[in-house]
Amino acid sequence: ALVVLAVVSVLAPAALAQAPDRTRPPKVGPPPSRKRPAIKQLRLSNGLPVVYMEKAGVPVVQFVVVVKAGQVNEPAAKTGLSSMAAAMLTDGAGSRDALQLADAIDYLGARLGAGAGPHTTTISLYSPVSRMDSALALLADVALRPTFPARELDRKRKERLTTLLQWRDQPSPLASVAFSRAVYPIHPYGAIASGTEASLNSLTTEDLKVFHETYFRPNNSTVIVVGDVREKEILGKLESAFGKWKAGDIPTPTLPVVTQVAAREVTIVDRPGSAQTEIRIGCVGAERMTDDYYALVVMNTMLGGSFTSRLNNNLREQHGYTYGARSSFAFRPLPGPFSAGAAVQTEVTDSALVEFMKELRGIREPLPADDVEKTKNYIALGYPGDFQSVSQIAAQLQEMVVYNLPDYYFNAYTMKIMAVTPQDVQRVAQKYLDPDRMAIVLVGDRTKIQQGVAALNMGPIKAMTVDDVLGPAPVVK
Repeated sequence: ALVVLAVVSVLAPAALAQAPDRTRPPKVGPPPSRKRPAIKQLRLSNGLPVVYMEKAGVPVVQFVVVVKAGQVNEPAAKTGLSSMAAAMLTDGAGSRDALQLADAIDYLGARLGAGAGPHTTTISLYSPVSRMDSALALLADVALRPTFPARELDRKRKERLTTLLQWRDQPSPLASVAFSRAVYPIHPYGAIASGTEASLNSLTTEDLKVFHETYFRPNNSTVIVVGDVREKEILGKLESAFGKWKAGDIPTPTLPVVTQVAAREVTIVDRPGSAQTEIRIGCVGAERMTDDYYALVVMNTMLGGSFTSRLNNNLREQHGYTYGARSSFAFRPLPGPFSAGAAVQTEVTDSALVEFMKELRGIREPLPADDVEKTKNYIALGYPGDFQSVSQIAAQLQEMVVYNLPDYYFNAYTMKIMAVTPQDVQRVAQKYLDPDRMAIVLVGDRTKIQQGVAALNMGPIKAMTVDDVLGPAPVVK
């Protein structure tokens, strides 16, 4: 027993000396070098591009049909058209109605969905390889032969009008709509993507059919395939499903020039009795293909793109004003918005604005090299997580399709991130983030927040009602 005690007494100090330091987070090491599987650029007989990546090991396959048409292709009076058309693709196609199509997909153990964004419409199909032939036939029906039934349009219209009603009591969508309009007052980026009461009530099945017939063409689309399938096998199946799809002339939308916010202005959307204030601060950001892209990714991650970011550390950890503060760049073919935001307690609205502006100015100052290095490692180490499943890989390939990125893009991504310098981060912060040219939107109780905000002298204050933002409460019949 004495020998055992002696050994323990000798080892104990050494063991204690090796105990981890829990007073600070562990250092993030450099990312390992990884290469993604090869990407193949293929083409069907009708010219339809196919982007293919084999991912063996799990017997599943992901298809994505990417059509280059979205919100920017809508007539001004028909906002929500592309979104509605996408939503209704799965509400009847070929010889099947909505229920029959859903039953067929369920029977195959597959998943089918569609959606629209500012510039694209996508149709996604996830299927077991063993059921791929039948599932692919359904995908072709949905993409090429939707029926847009009138009864389904009426149902979808009521759903969206009901959503507009619900938004009147929800600060976050109110802030997002008001912010988009403040930054893009005359551009489709500033419109309500799902539609307004007037535009939704104006939509007809003929509108949906014309949109589909105009833009859903092989010379305006790409099919992405990721999964445990061979190249020759999948090419033949895609040829059978999509080979007879006919090309057509694609109109180019005429869009207003995107202009930067001229001067800082505060908009207060009044919600009497609100316990919190929803904050949005931002401006026109950058297009996806800017040479500053990688520096902007690093800069935004430091500012508000991660849990340990400057904004979140300040407003959540140090001051306790919010459960979370964040920022983001919406990279698009045209300059998308930069936005920062949080939901804060009503009584600290003015104080929170001070801290937001402090961080927006601080990111423009010289930055510690160690902080920049940690941020780059954080981004690079997390990047492989975006390539784990066939669905994740297909989502990454969509970016390559939309922006015509080179095949080596994914393998070069980490290298490009790691090449960003502290000077690059400061340069892009100074170039794109001018705190004196920001739109500030606050959704909250105006009687409780306006006086404190006015005392900050952040610019003219414009008062708005919920009706000013969303229009009168829609009538749902």
